[in-house]
Amino acid sequence: MEVPLFVWIATVVGIVGLLVFDFFFHVRKAHTPSLRESAVWSSIYVGIALLFGVGVLVAGGPTMGTEYFAGYITEKALSVDNLFVFLIIMSSFRVPRADQQKVLLFGIVFSLIARTGFIFLGAALINSFAWVFYIFGLILLITAGNLLKPGGHDDDSESLVIRLAKRFLPASEHYDGDKLFTVENGKRVLTPMLLVMVAIGATDILFALDSIPAIFGLTQNTFIVFTATAFSLMGLRQLFFLIDGLLDRLIYLSYGLAVILGFIGVKLILHALHENNLPFINDGEHVKVVEISTGLSLTVILGVLIVTVLASVLSPKGKAKNAISGAKRHAAEYLDLNYETDITEREKIFAKLCAEEADLRTLPEKYKRLIRNETEFMEMIRKAHAEHDQALEREPGR
Repeated sequence: MEVPLFVWIATVVGIVGLLVFDFFFHVRKAHTPSLRESAVWSSIYVGIALLFGVGVLVAGGPTMGTEYFAGYITEKALSVDNLFVFLIIMSSFRVPRADQQKVLLFGIVFSLIARTGFIFLGAALINSFAWVFYIFGLILLITAGNLLKPGGHDDDSESLVIRLAKRFLPASEHYDGDKLFTVENGKRVLTPMLLVMVAIGATDILFALDSIPAIFGLTQNTFIVFTATAFSLMGLRQLFFLIDGLLDRLIYLSYGLAVILGFIGVKLILHALHENNLPFINDGEHVKVVEISTGLSLTVILGVLIVTVLASVLSPKGKAKNAISGAKRHAAEYLDLNYETDITEREKIFAKLCAEEADLRTLPEKYKRLIRNETEFMEMIRKAHAEHDQALEREPGR
């Protein structure tokens, strides 16, 4: 179905309007969003995406509607997986919590621009060369294999981008709010904030190489590909703060995504065989193969994600990872506090840290051994306790 130009224009204007609204009303003033704020706005953006999908279903018919929802759910799942890497990058550069919103919004905008370019390039290639489906299918199968490797979200996974940014873009040691440039010793220099954005932008390009073939495996309608991708990115900033504490707990997400990408990769190769015109395959004739319907694809994607999330959240290992990541986060947050930070705020964060330490003490012995072997983590906890003791000593009347 051909989508009218005015629908394209209205959709693009609406998406840009949402991004502008997000910047001026949420990101412009640096702050750490509360859990309630993140939950409300995440729900609003998901609601907008679902309403748009209903509109596609009504106006475009069941095929377009199913393709949109399959694409949106797949891209959303991939976006959540990408948050792991964003978290690693921001931790590496020690981005202040209040400024992380701006970094994430930049990442979303850059990702949308990069993916839009890949979408139109991919559409042009598919329209001209049917064999591109073989390439896309192979990319997804290789990506699925890489996701099955252990340590997919370890700090070393994106260290190359981080090292290159730090080496070729030397910057000051300290942040100056959310500024990209600052004056140091009378000279205008870069701030770490600019390095973070460069690292985020570079990884966004890498993400696009996986996500665009994935959605083209579900639909070749450029409008559906663009809108499903765009709406999957909208609200990603709020989602980061909402599930920040659960990211490490989704221990089986990579396996679930590997199954989904592998499934779509097989679907693409089957479609390529069906449309085949390569002379060295079946003498350039179409190959009679079973093609996977979009409805079946949507069912598989939803089923795999539900099983993956439930297995992660309910597993003892997932609960252990959640307790460890929470303690790490609050210890780091406490150590990042300024000397002048009010004691009430310090007590609030320290209480959360102590509660998570209590949870850690209740873990089975095999998980406790893993924690004891994390020297950096144990040192961080020790420093947080020492700094809190010093803060209490400085407080009058204590």
